[in-house]
Amino acid sequence: MTLDPITLTVIEARLQQICDEMDLAFSRAAFSPVIAEANDRSDGIYSAEDGSLIAQGAGGLPVFVGVMQFSTRTLIERIASGVTAPPEPGDIYIVNDPYLGGTHLMDVRFARPYWRGGKLWCWLSNTGHWPDIGGAVPGGFSASATAVEQEGLRLPPVKLFKRGAMDAEIYSIICANIRVAEQRIGDVKAQAAALEIGAQRLDALFDRYGDDVVEEAVAALRARAAAQMRAAIDGIPEGVWRGVAIVDSDGVVDAPLEIRLAVSKSAEGLVFDFAGSSPPCAGPMNSVRATTLSSVYLAMRHIFPHVPISAGAFEPLEVTGIEDTFLDARYPRPVSGCAAEVSQRIAEAVFAALAPALPEIVTAAPAGTSGNFGLGGHDPERGRGFVMYQLSGGGYGGNAREDGLTNGCSTIGISKAPPIEIMEQQFPVLYRRYALREGSGGAGARRGGFGVEYEIELRRGSARASFVMDHGRVGPQGALGGRDGAVNTVEIVQGGRAFTPPHLSKAQDIPLGPGDRVRVGTPGGGGHGDPFRRDPDAVREDVRLGYYTPEQARALFGVALRDGAVDAAATAALRGSVGDAPQQA
Repeated sequence: MTLDPITLTVIEARLQQICDEMDLAFSRAAFSPVIAEANDRSDGIYSAEDGSLIAQGAGGLPVFVGVMQFSTRTLIERIASGVTAPPEPGDIYIVNDPYLGGTHLMDVRFARPYWRGGKLWCWLSNTGHWPDIGGAVPGGFSASATAVEQEGLRLPPVKLFKRGAMDAEIYSIICANIRVAEQRIGDVKAQAAALEIGAQRLDALFDRYGDDVVEEAVAALRARAAAQMRAAIDGIPEGVWRGVAIVDSDGVVDAPLEIRLAVSKSAEGLVFDFAGSSPPCAGPMNSVRATTLSSVYLAMRHIFPHVPISAGAFEPLEVTGIEDTFLDARYPRPVSGCAAEVSQRIAEAVFAALAPALPEIVTAAPAGTSGNFGLGGHDPERGRGFVMYQLSGGGYGGNAREDGLTNGCSTIGISKAPPIEIMEQQFPVLYRRYALREGSGGAGARRGGFGVEYEIELRRGSARASFVMDHGRVGPQGALGGRDGAVNTVEIVQGGRAFTPPHLSKAQDIPLGPGDRVRVGTPGGGGHGDPFRRDPDAVREDVRLGYYTPEQARALFGVALRDGAVDAAATAALRGSVGDAPQQA
């Protein structure tokens, strides 16, 4: 049978829509703001044979694109070897073990077998960021953990639901090991309900087109995605393209970690060689293999967004050289910063390597940090404990055609900062400030976007604050002559005294009382191209809007302003000569 292009395209869209609907149901039914408001979750459909990705929701976190594929594959292997009990209709497995195809412990994955005509046809899987999973600090982001046990409860694949009914004993074990356990049932039921919706929609798809047609379409879509990725790779010039990205520190040893990358073409596609990167580290900035590979995949998705989301798109991408580095964490290495931070440094290394090879396509580096801020304590007014998780946006890098986006979501996802009104309603905090961070975008012919700055005050009770952020030592990289974006900043005001954590972007267990505050400034994106070739009128408009000061316009872009207008003669002098005036894009 040969499918006509229209039917193939319709089935592709239906598979995507099924995943999108699962995502939407998960967010709408979830209790925790990090899922319900920030959308820190993802849903997908995976092959019953090898766990390979069939489809994933467009609104799901890109970093989970590869991770859930590896997690599902591991589950299949464990079932085949007899380590994990085989599936039955209505079962749902729960797993968050980082070393079994995962990320950090807070990313909890559900996997449900989908049966068709008595045959296991695929796995429906989703991941949700739980606001707490136990461990040393509220929220799980232990900045100075030296073993994974300090980060929280680690679950191998076990059946949380058996034939449609939740196992009360397993759930009680989970609740006994996490904070604010009474609030987790809403997220658990939402996560399971999303998979039920996926199963119902798959039934409708098979009933409409028939089993043979759908199976042929899935195989064709995988082959087409591989062909499209290879065609995109053909446009990359021959050669070895190198990039370096820096992690501030591991939270324990105050020294930077290096990601060193060499990208080259092979007969099959692209080879990403990370040999020479830093060795495994003491603190929680190790990345497990599944996250490292997925980070490369999502970087290529950023560069070639037209390639469909499918396992086929990953086939031409080979990752080597991660053995004996902090990019291939093994038990018991701590990993809480793996998905949220190290993954973004990996993507930044890919962007840095390929920007010279694809100058019209690849952007300068984005903010590249999720800004993980956990706050947990006791609210005396409500008589209960709380765990608050704040993530935040930053600037995107400029590109050949336009300036970077301001306050965009992180490289690895589509999660947005929860509305401050929701956070103030849920937790005993007051946002004293939440604003655009002027001047943070890296200068360039196309400047980087701007980060944000916020200030949170604890209103009552007591709490402990923890941070796992990055880009506090060096800012997001500019490209092709563009300047770096501003670095991440953290300041704690404790008892009226302000201080910066020794590790700049990482700290844990900081006690806060009423009136104490936390101030954060997120990075701006890197600039793209020579700043002295930026249109002077664009610089003038940036100054008018308050993005840069007149002094910054002169120093960064070589543009002199007088009475709010461009002083053409003085600008030409600053830039060297009239002939060096910027070109209009």
